[in-house]
Amino acid sequence: MHQKVLILDFGSQYTQLIARRVRELNIYSEIIPFDKAPKDFSDYSAVILSGSPFSVRSEQAPSPDLSGIKGKLPLLGICYGAQFLAANFGGKVEASNTREYGRARLMYIEEKDEFFSGISPNAQVWMSHSDTITALPNGARLLASTHDVQHVAYAFEGEPTYAIQFHPEVYHTTEGTQLLKNFLVTIAGLKQDWTPNAFIEETVEALKTQLSDDRVILGLSGGVDSSVAALLLHKAIGERLHCIFVNNGLLRKNEFESVLEQYKGFGLNVKGVDASQRFLSALEGVEDPETKRKIIGKVFVDVFDDESKQVEQAKWLAQGTIYPDVIESVSASGGPSVTIKSHHNVGGLPDYMKLKVVEPLKSLFKDEVRRVGAAMHMPPELLGRHPFPGPGLAIRILGAISAERVELLQEVDALFIEALKREGLYDKVWQAGAILLPVKSVGVMGDERTYESVVALRAVESTDGMTADWVDLPYAFLQEVSNTIINRVKGVNRVVYDISSKPPATIEWE
Repeated sequence: MHQKVLILDFGSQYTQLIARRVRELNIYSEIIPFDKAPKDFSDYSAVILSGSPFSVRSEQAPSPDLSGIKGKLPLLGICYGAQFLAANFGGKVEASNTREYGRARLMYIEEKDEFFSGISPNAQVWMSHSDTITALPNGARLLASTHDVQHVAYAFEGEPTYAIQFHPEVYHTTEGTQLLKNFLVTIAGLKQDWTPNAFIEETVEALKTQLSDDRVILGLSGGVDSSVAALLLHKAIGERLHCIFVNNGLLRKNEFESVLEQYKGFGLNVKGVDASQRFLSALEGVEDPETKRKIIGKVFVDVFDDESKQVEQAKWLAQGTIYPDVIESVSASGGPSVTIKSHHNVGGLPDYMKLKVVEPLKSLFKDEVRRVGAAMHMPPELLGRHPFPGPGLAIRILGAISAERVELLQEVDALFIEALKREGLYDKVWQAGAILLPVKSVGVMGDERTYESVVALRAVESTDGMTADWVDLPYAFLQEVSNTIINRVKGVNRVVYDISSKPPATIEWE
């Protein structure tokens, strides 16, 4: 049994990144909303308090009961967590004169304390708060300061309780992982034994128990998420897993055929279902992106309902849902986060459908899924495949969807992806694709005026999809791709390149 870290979630979108950093240290973590915390904490070896969109001074501020934690378990408060500890144990938190946001450098460090062992004296940290701790709580000692913030880090005397006003989980805090290691390994004494192989072994055993002798239907997409989910389920229940790959008419060019061919060597029971007309008919005339997603989700469920009836004793629908899907649809922990966009594979099934949902990957980020896949000896070309949205090209076609517009974007996308692979750039990009815009522009071809569509190319680098930066592709490459697209795809006379990052933009346009 692995030692566990409990992360009490106060609604911060960074909470999932805390979990990710902890897992990078090969330590298992669980995220639980602060208001759903267990009464018995004996299963946990350490606790972390997350940040929050709320001010600790607000009447709506989350207020957890720490009587079963503080002084009894190693405890780390981050940002809001640090301010909560200060405000509720004799300290003082006030509105900052200036918002403390962005990069800062540590000016003072209590080097004798093991919490800051190995941390550079001038280490960069990332701030994100409008309140600040103006007085330390009772029995606390100062551990670190910056030029602008005096009480950046502190600890309670006589107990393993630490607090920091910056975010060690984001990559802008350059030595954040070392700091978390100091707390979890050195101070809390946790073992670093939660590995991809351990995840595989434990997940397979859990699936055996959960699924018993039932049959399971899995929707394959051709991507790494659903493929890893399929292999885990295959290890657990073998031939009782029935995989279905649905052609929703919104896949990349020739993807339906190529994916079915790809899975022949996996030993999986796979059935291809061409439901393209069903999806395209339902989407006819629809322009609103959220409506598109909901329609695709409904048709997706309907198709699986039809297919499930053909599999005797099928009781489960398996999905390759991962953390970013859950986070962007609804707070993974049930906390007060904002819905950014809905996902077709998140949120359960309608009452009329008799299948229960199993999601073996919903606690993992994309890079973790790839590590699990590698541990199961999945082919590198599949592991390295770029993420592709569940709704497919529907959310890369801005405005109304038609078979003609889908075919046009498929051609553009294929030329872009092929060029990235040919020039050795594909594996240097986390995700790439083309977007068909709902505008036309004037052009000149063969001394004739044209009035045709505009497409945007998008390429980003990321680790987990939570944040992303646009990739600085070579100008010569973009020039060649643009010329190729305009010359070979009838109906396109202008190509633009998207240089926005997430946030404030999203990776997809809809």
